[in-house]
Amino acid sequence: MSELFSTYALSSFYDEMFAEKEGPRAHYQRVFDRLAGMTREDLAAKQALADQTFLWRGVTFTVYSDNQGTERIFPFDLIPRIVPAHEWEMLERGLTQRMTALNLFLEDVYHEQRIIKEGRIPRDLVESSKHFRPEMRGFRPPRDLYVHINGTDMIRDESGRYFVLEDNLRSPSGVSYVLENRQILKRVFPNLMASCPVLPVEQYTHDLLSTLMDLAPEHVPEPNVVLLTPGVFNSAYFEHSFLARQMGIEIVEGSDLIVRDHRVFVRTTRGLSPVHVIYRRIDDDFLDPTVFRKDSLLGVPGLVDAYRKGNVALCNPIGTGVADDKATYYYVPEMIRFYLKEDPILPNVQTFLSADPKDMKYIMEHLPKLVVKSVNEAGGYGMLVGPHAAAAEVEEFRAKIIATPRNFVAQPTIGLSTCPAVCDGQIEPRHIDLRPYVLNGSSVKIMPGGLTRVALRRGSLVVNSSQGGGSKDTWVLSDKDDQHQSQSQTQSDKIIV
Repeated sequence: MSELFSTYALSSFYDEMFAEKEGPRAHYQRVFDRLAGMTREDLAAKQALADQTFLWRGVTFTVYSDNQGTERIFPFDLIPRIVPAHEWEMLERGLTQRMTALNLFLEDVYHEQRIIKEGRIPRDLVESSKHFRPEMRGFRPPRDLYVHINGTDMIRDESGRYFVLEDNLRSPSGVSYVLENRQILKRVFPNLMASCPVLPVEQYTHDLLSTLMDLAPEHVPEPNVVLLTPGVFNSAYFEHSFLARQMGIEIVEGSDLIVRDHRVFVRTTRGLSPVHVIYRRIDDDFLDPTVFRKDSLLGVPGLVDAYRKGNVALCNPIGTGVADDKATYYYVPEMIRFYLKEDPILPNVQTFLSADPKDMKYIMEHLPKLVVKSVNEAGGYGMLVGPHAAAAEVEEFRAKIIATPRNFVAQPTIGLSTCPAVCDGQIEPRHIDLRPYVLNGSSVKIMPGGLTRVALRRGSLVVNSSQGGGSKDTWVLSDKDDQHQSQSQTQSDKIIV
């Protein structure tokens, strides 16, 4: 091991780079060799260049609970997370299967409700979801697509097996950091990037724009697409402006739009211009004060009526959120079996529903060992990590669960896989997850890789940026590299023989 890896300690967690202390996994060999030839000073200079580039490019996120100032430069770790081609092929098949089943589920619950009538998922669980929208019963969105974008959070356990942790179907964020991470790593390690057969991610914004354009009313030859943002104080505003700029579309706030004769227009210096597709980064509750929250200043009065009449398309559609409720997540494997007549390729993490009496009993007996999540929270908020929590915090959550059992689910504490990360001038293992981005349009398209989030605090299992986490560039290698590694291994075996 080189100087930089002198304190790197393997443990019972699955390590992405190292199979054992003797050396790295085959698909990490080039990266390991490059790092092994560096000194601490070299590494510090690379990290400083990356940090400065993030600062220049204004790559930020917002932490609402931070009293020192909400906007921060997004933490970035230099060492990429690498996924070999054969693993990615399996993940693509599993993610496509999952997206297909989720879309069929959403169509079903807003129409025939077969899965409920046949007793495969409880009616009360669906209709009590905060994001179930009875106003959308019987409504068909363009192309019968009920979800267009899903950010699927995935982890690996101690054995290296992939699991789906949760789905994010309302307004999945983070893809802008994927694209920025790739550009910055190219700048920091240009020769390394050139020597590795890494699949590109830059196609994503083109694919996203194509997905949006396909949703426009068929009689409109040149649809106008806009991105609707809550405004500059939203935690993901950097991403909103980044994606609008990359796609070449206008970014608007609710006050920029107006509905006339059941059609949506954007105010411009030349007068009103029609809008045909809205990529909205605003939750359902705030979209239209005449239908949902009456006090919303973020939405557009009359928007839902224009949507119902087919004059404007929304991405993602209204009501999609019922499928990313963390209690609904429990039933996604059943959805796959019910609609597709297939076994799930990607399993869920074992999950306990506190609304179920049997599961509630288990949760109460094992609470200090479990991870408890609020079904409608995100970003690491509303969560208890039992083994790392104080006794008082555990008891506080116990009372919350008993008071509102429908609002919580519990999962075992899984040892997330680790990956080398730069920590105080040294390379140490840190826990990671993965969020691939899945587009559902004329076909399902998946960005090669996604957002790898890393828990930069030693021992932490919470990877969210709002809780002290950062991100890595995610490399998916082409199948040619897998073939090269297989040939090299075969030649090595022959030499050993």
